[in-house]
Amino acid sequence: MSKSKKSRVLVVIPARGGSKGIPLKNLRPVAGRSLVARAVDAALCAPSVTDVVVSTDHPGIRAEALRCGAQAVDRPAELSGDLATSESAVLHALDAHRTQAGEDPEVVVLLQCTSPFIDPADLDAAVTEVLAGGADVCFSVAESHAFLWTVGPDGRVAAVGHDAAHRPRRQDREPQYRETGAFYALRTEGFRRHGHRFFGQLRLHVVPPEHSVEIDSPEDLDLVTALAARREEAAPGGAGIDVDALVTDFDGVHTDDAVLLSEDGTEHVRVHRGDGMGVARLRRAGVPLLILSTEKNPVVAARGRKLGVEVLQGIDDKASRLAEWISARGLDPERVAFLGNDVNDVGAMATVGWPLAVADARPEARAAARLVLSAKGGHGAVREACERILAAQPQPRVLATAGEHH
Repeated sequence: MSKSKKSRVLVVIPARGGSKGIPLKNLRPVAGRSLVARAVDAALCAPSVTDVVVSTDHPGIRAEALRCGAQAVDRPAELSGDLATSESAVLHALDAHRTQAGEDPEVVVLLQCTSPFIDPADLDAAVTEVLAGGADVCFSVAESHAFLWTVGPDGRVAAVGHDAAHRPRRQDREPQYRETGAFYALRTEGFRRHGHRFFGQLRLHVVPPEHSVEIDSPEDLDLVTALAARREEAAPGGAGIDVDALVTDFDGVHTDDAVLLSEDGTEHVRVHRGDGMGVARLRRAGVPLLILSTEKNPVVAARGRKLGVEVLQGIDDKASRLAEWISARGLDPERVAFLGNDVNDVGAMATVGWPLAVADARPEARAAARLVLSAKGGHGAVREACERILAAQPQPRVLATAGEHH
């Protein structure tokens, strides 16, 4: 999305559909946002960036890029295989951009989806360094104090970058720097001339270790998901959830997912009394609530009546029905929370800006959540969600009475 008439800085985000390690990795959610969305957001929030384009061969990734406010360029098959380089994708996107804009940008940035914690300020600093003429290339690195070793063809082990006979303390060693792979700001003219990302005057932009995580394996994705949830919790206002409505699943959220069967086949479930208080307080604050359930059991409707909450049950396609409910009430999906626990909630979770999961949710739901609650389903999770929403509500202004002194 262009921020000005003259294109000075183009960010290219390569995002193939194919991935051997993690199928459709670039669409995987981390804290409720896909890796594509996180990359696009970081680029759009950098003040110096004028245009953002996602280069892809997959229609789902293309749609996600457009939804997030980026442009999209369709990458041909010959540039989409496992052996295709990131440079080839950037050159192809540059050609497409020049055809549309009539000229090249001054700076082109290669930005990778696999780095989910890119700080826009870091990206902006690297771009500014190149724009100001301080470098032809500026890329993200993290400090490393590791002792590296290599094994030669003859099997001999040798130290790399340090003297094996001298082991200074970490704080006494000059740091080395590891590429994070997150972003590379390149002077466009030099990049076209050399055809690769390292040329001319190089500069390093050091990012904090917590921003340098890269996703290459399912284990990396699990780690990043946990880190993202912790970051969301620790962020300013992280204890609160600033939304205009709360939608929840029923089984495994209001209940502990256990069912007691009587001899005549009647089902009984256990709910948490504290949830009722949380719902009552949220209703008094004027926040709309909805229970959206696949189940057709009368107990769902009975619990809804008890809580005074609207219920939609017997819903197989929760995502579509949730979107209809949001639209009918004129709500912004980004300001709606959905609390789920299982795989059939993931679609609905992707529909809103605040997907939540109970503490004992399935891994698929936990991965899709922007925040995983500390309480389990049926053990106060709904109450926790309500309290977090209330914590973010504007506090009523208290006026002093005539007898008070200041």
